[in-house]
This record gives sequence, C-alpha cells and structure tokens, in this order.
Amino acid sequence: MHRVLVAAPLALVVFHSLAVAQAPEDRFFDANGVRIRYVEQGSGEPVVLLHGLGNSLQSWLDSGVFEKLAVDHRVIAFDSRGHGKSGKPHDVKAYGREQSLDVVRLLDHLAIRRAHIVGYSMGAGITSQLLTMHPDRFVTATLGAAAGRFAWTPEDDKLAEQEAAEREKECVSRTLLYRLAPTNGPKPTEEEIQKRSKACFADPTQDRLAIAALTRARRETVIEPARAAAVTVPTLGIVGDLDTNLAGLQQLKKLRPSLQLVVIEGAIHNSGDPRGAMRSPQFISALRAFVASHRQNSTR
Repeated sequence: MHRVLVAAPLALVVFHSLAVAQAPEDRFFDANGVRIRYVEQGSGEPVVLLHGLGNSLQSWLDSGVFEKLAVDHRVIAFDSRGHGKSGKPHDVKAYGREQSLDVVRLLDHLAIRRAHIVGYSMGAGITSQLLTMHPDRFVTATLGAAAGRFAWTPEDDKLAEQEAAEREKECVSRTLLYRLAPTNGPKPTEEEIQKRSKACFADPTQDRLAIAALTRARRETVIEPARAAAVTVPTLGIVGDLDTNLAGLQQLKKLRPSLQLVVIEGAIHNSGDPRGAMRSPQFISALRAFVASHRQNSTR
C-alpha cells in the first residue's frame, strides 16, 4: 500500500511536468513600437493563425486547431494588437492597416519568406486584406467565419461609432452581439449581455478602450472589390450555415470563383461555443486537406 500511495503522486508530478513542457512558450517582438506576443510549435511548412475580435491566441489552443496543425507544421499564433498579452494602444491610428502589417512584421522577425495563413472572424478580415497588400508572402489563405469588408457607407461610420461607444461603456458591444447571433436562434438577452459585460471588466487581458479604438479604425480595413477579385493566392473559406457572415463569404465567392467554400451544417460564429465553426471536426479536416494540397518546397 505504501508503494502505491507514493507512486500515484509521482505519476501526477511526471504528467504535470510533461504538460508544462508541451505548453507553447510565450515570446514577444516589437511591431513598429507595439509589443506583440506569439507562440509557436511543431516543424514543417509554417502556418500563421489569427484570432477573432476580443479573443486571443488562446482560442486556437482551446479549439485544438493549434495542436492538430502542429503535428506536421510549424504553427505560429499571436495576440493581435489590442488583445491578450500584446500591447494595447488607445490611438485609432495604431489599428486598421497596422494590424495587417503586424503579420508581415512577424514573418520578417521569424525570417519566414512565405507561410500559410489562417484567420477567424476579425483574423479572417485581416487575412483577406493582406492578400491584396502582400500576396507574395502567403502560400495559401483560409478565411474562417468572415470574408472582410468590400464597401463602406455613412451608415457604417455610425455603426462603428455605436459599437465603439458601447465598448467604452460596457466592455462589450450589444450591437455586435445581436448581429453575430445564430440565424436560427434568439438574440442575446439583457441578462446574458450583463453577464458578458461583467466578465469582460473582470478580465485583465481585456482593454475596452483599445477595442473601441480598433473599432473606430474599421474603415481602413475595407477592400476594393476589384482587388479582392484579382487575388490569386489559393483561398479556402470555412463558415457555419447559421453564421450571419456566411453572406460575406458567398459574396467573395462571386467576386473570386476560385475560392473554395466549406459550409458546416449547424455551426455558428462564436469560436468559444461548442457549436462554433472553429470547434467542428470539419474545420480542422478541411483546413489540413487544403494546406496539404498546396505544399511548397521552401518557405524561407
């Protein structure tokens, strides 16, 4: 009995040590004056992962996408400026195109010439814009749950300001929560919004003023339709059929017929929800197959 009692704690210690050893190490680099956190794991062709608005690279870890890709790729995920453990400037000018350029800065920092890039929601919008700015840096692109913005109107100005003001006041935007609610379900209740707001204020990685500034810079992320149509980088779109952003990817498919579009039945937008497209086995299987079909000999 004594030997068994001793062995069990030792096994737990060994297991804990292995888990700690396997966790990706936080690293940082300077992106034009903003400190950016990133992690990497695995070897092979590099794949860069971009998270959604208000999230962090942790969303890729929690969903299992990071780990599954790292089996045979060098996977790099980072906290976009304004998020997670990265710097959070409050100046509107620090966002917009600067967010997209951070990806190129990271590739330069790691001496990576070309990589596969995968974005989800906000990250997909950044990816879509990057394909028109620096297409030479990407082998493939995957747009998860968003296509980017192809137009801007005075109403969009009002909407961005409304969402930014809500962020400043409540740390969350009820307007955005309403818009991204599943198409087959009710809108968030007041109780749910208040719960999210309270959790946001309690989260030290959330900076409502930074997200408000990012929101006000949204106009800079607009992509001219003609430029979106001219992209030749092989592109995959993955989205749930209950996601309101499905329409944007369908629009991009019309602009660029070469886009491969995978629609996951029953999946919603929220990456943190078990029903979210990012959490679906179809997401990682489609992504792995797509990247594997476009391997290259050298990425450096």
